[in-house]
This record gives sequence, C-alpha cells and structure tokens, in this order.
Amino acid sequence: QLQLVESGGGLVQPGGSLRLSCAASGFSAENYAIGWFRQAPGKEREGLLCVSISGGSINYADSVKGRFTISRDNAKNTVYLQMNSLKLEDTAVYYCAAAREGSCSMPLFNRYLEVWGQGTLVTVSS
Repeated sequence: QLQLVESGGGLVQPGGSLRLSCAASGFSAENYAIGWFRQAPGKEREGLLCVSISGGSINYADSVKGRFTISRDNAKNTVYLQMNSLKLEDTAVYYCAAAREGSCSMPLFNRYLEVWGQGTLVTVSS
C-alpha cells in the first residue's frame, strides 16, 4: 500500500525556519514526482514545489520563491521541504503527494497522482 507521512510541522516565529519531511512507504519515492502543497484556513490548496525523478525541481508558487526549497534523500525514501524566512501567511496544513510517471508538469502531476499524505500543520505566529 502506497503511503506518505509528513512530519516536522509546528509553531514557529516569523523569520524562523522549519524542515518538513515526507516519508514514503510501500513504494520507491525516487520513481515518482513528489510535490508539496499547502492549504490555509478558508483557502484552496495550492501547489508549492515539486521534485521530478531526475531531481529537477519546479516552483509553482511565487510566494515561496527564494525561501522554500525541495530535496530528496533516496536512501531514506524521503523528500524534504526546507522553509526559511517564514511569514504569518505561511500558516497552513502542508501536504505532500506522489505522482507516477515522474513529471512535475502540473497537468501530468494531477493526472498521475496516486497518493496524498495526511498533512502536517505549520503555524507561524509571534
């Protein structure tokens, strides 16, 4: 059974950093595109970043450009989201998702998406 489990969320002050983890089980994440998404209260889910099979990444959201990065550790079957310079508006539930075929092109990612994680809450507050 394909499963993704996010961890690393919590309470952080504005300007702080967090690293979220997305641990895969039941499949090899290196053979999938893995994307990070978030959903803030009262808002639609938005795509943030994606890492493809080749290791290349795509940034879907201008709001996190230069502050968030995505990386893989294939040995740990885990994908990370490093979040720096956090802002109040980054408060949200953060999700990872996996898509076979390995493409981060959003239409293809959505077409081949196979599994979502349960989400981890990030709260940015002073």
